[in-house]
Amino acid sequence: MVIHQIAVQQGLRHTLYTELVPEARERGISKTNLMIVVVVLLSFLFLALETEPTLAAQPAWQAAFDTFNVAVVAIFAVEYVVRVYVSGLQPEFAGLSGRLRYMTRVYSIADLLAFLPEMIALLLGAGIPLIALRVFRLFRLIKLARFVPAFDVLGAAVRRAGSQLLTTLAMALALVYVAAVALYFIEGVGGQQQEMFQSIPRAIWWAIATLTTVGYGDVYPVTPLGRAFASVIALAGIGVVALPAGVFASAFSDELRERELARLKDRVEEIEAEAGAAPEESQA
Repeated sequence: MVIHQIAVQQGLRHTLYTELVPEARERGISKTNLMIVVVVLLSFLFLALETEPTLAAQPAWQAAFDTFNVAVVAIFAVEYVVRVYVSGLQPEFAGLSGRLRYMTRVYSIADLLAFLPEMIALLLGAGIPLIALRVFRLFRLIKLARFVPAFDVLGAAVRRAGSQLLTTLAMALALVYVAAVALYFIEGVGGQQQEMFQSIPRAIWWAIATLTTVGYGDVYPVTPLGRAFASVIALAGIGVVALPAGVFASAFSDELRERELARLKDRVEEIEAEAGAAPEESQA
């Protein structure tokens, strides 16, 4: 009887594992994960609708929002517990230490933050403002990355070009600071706009808007020297914005090419294995 219960438990565990872990399936998405995706998308829809005053003022809509949020929190809480439970089937997450290692993964932390803050607020009652915790629902977006291969490719491309992107970011920050300091002395100290450029932090806002080619027009130099320097900064900003975009595009292209080559290599090996097995079957 005990052996039978253990077998049933292990069978249920493997079933849950194949339903929740995308890597356990050769292709496609399981019905359970598809339901999770739908719930995440609906939660974003309801998050937008909750901010509409005309809907929030109606008791029927407010009751629907409250019921839906409670249901979503319950679903994500159960999902998190089950994911931790089945993670032990993977060798690297076996045992207590492995489970703790699994719970510190980015996806696991996002799963936890997707429901825990609102669950605490619901359990404690009105002592905590529930509206302020809505921002934690954005962590549910990371849950979608688990099922969308494009997010995986995106993350791999960022890791591949990490050092180059950090280098370009450092260059951009240095240029922003140099531009802000220069305009502070040209326009703030010796120019005509004491208020707009009267400190370096205020001048940094102008430098960011100029280097990113946004140009809101709320702050701008008026002296000839300031305008000349701002023109140089604006032209430099084109290269500063384009450089990281080019680095990332190159890394993204390399990642896609390597994945395609790996997929083709696996396919060739499968064909060769099938071709080698065919003569053996004919001889038998």
